[in-house]
Amino acid sequence: MSAPLPRYAVFGHPVAHSLSPRLHALFSAQTGIALEYVAIDAAPADFLHTAHAFFAAGGRGANVTLPHKRAAFALADVHSATAQRLGVANVLTRLDDGRVAADSNDGAAMLADLRARCGGDPHGRNVLLLGAGGAARAAAFALLDARAKTLVIANRTFERAQALAEALARPDRVCLSRWDALDRCAPFDLIVNATSAGVQRAALALPHSLAHAGTIAYDLSYAGAARPFLEWARAARCAYAFDGLGMLVETAADSFLHWHGVRPDADAALRVLAPHRAYGNPD
Repeated sequence: MSAPLPRYAVFGHPVAHSLSPRLHALFSAQTGIALEYVAIDAAPADFLHTAHAFFAAGGRGANVTLPHKRAAFALADVHSATAQRLGVANVLTRLDDGRVAADSNDGAAMLADLRARCGGDPHGRNVLLLGAGGAARAAAFALLDARAKTLVIANRTFERAQALAEALARPDRVCLSRWDALDRCAPFDLIVNATSAGVQRAALALPHSLAHAGTIAYDLSYAGAARPFLEWARAARCAYAFDGLGMLVETAADSFLHWHGVRPDADAALRVLAPHRAYGNPD
């Protein structure tokens, strides 16, 4: 009998829509590295038990998406400097001694996609970040590291936005807006949607005055989950709008490199998955 394939997974809730299994299958075919990669749906109350069971059964590594990024950090025995800084994780790896290590590559992946494919380098730009959860936390630190001129954070629960701003500890460049006061903000150069509204199929009503003729709108979600925000961007006449499929591909490629020592061709994989991309660019 042949040995079982090394097993990897993505944890989320919901997660059936995830393209991560297909991505890692593409990377496996590119590199000749055999593996099994599955999607595992775990409700928040079940995540720790389900993830521990996965690694106890020999699972090698996992990506983690909404709503488990804080829990993934708490589960791990060892944390990278980036995960430690953020307090969230989207990559878990079983070490040879049985411990689980946590890392976060969301922020780096977002910046890579913005710069390479979206013309959206945050450097010197006034940025609006919508959301204050785990994904928003990674995005916020990355945007500041990329030297955004200003970063305004807005979240429906204002206290969560306050907590994120305090963690960033950059009052010279970070400020807050209440959700119901967004219409008082000046237009932004870059708007990043890190809310879970699209995934939860919830409405995301935003004032059109947030955008000017050169605004780039970017959603961390992809495909159908990004469509409401991209439709708003079209109505607000943003210059460009992109979903986060490129970011997903970058996180997957970085995870593959971390686990297997080989970085696959992210652009080639993105071309294969292009039909799933929910562009919202104005005409």
